[in-house]
Amino acid sequence: MLKTKDHAFLAATGLKQQEFQQLVPAFETAYEQFYPSSQTREGKPRQRRIGGGTKGVLQRFEDKLLFLLVYQKTNPLQTMHALQFGLSQPQANYWIHLCCRYCNGL
Repeated sequence: MLKTKDHAFLAATGLKQQEFQQLVPAFETAYEQFYPSSQTREGKPRQRRIGGGTKGVLQRFEDKLLFLLVYQKTNPLQTMHALQFGLSQPQANYWIHLCCRYCNGL
């Protein structure tokens, strides 16, 4: 796991562990502003309570940020990136495009 290996974490993300932890709260705030919990990812009003439906692999903000940073730093094929994070290729594609849409909106 990357979080237990400082050198590998730095190589994969371009950040030290402490820098990553300092970035998480700002990422969480910006993410929640861009994707309000009262709406779906497509911007429509939710029909189910938050937490309903299937549970994704990238549930925590730390996981989402790590996924994005590793993708940006290493630029892997989606299939390889999906394997690293326990996702399918279509799921990796979804998260990559979701994060890119988020980053372009800032």
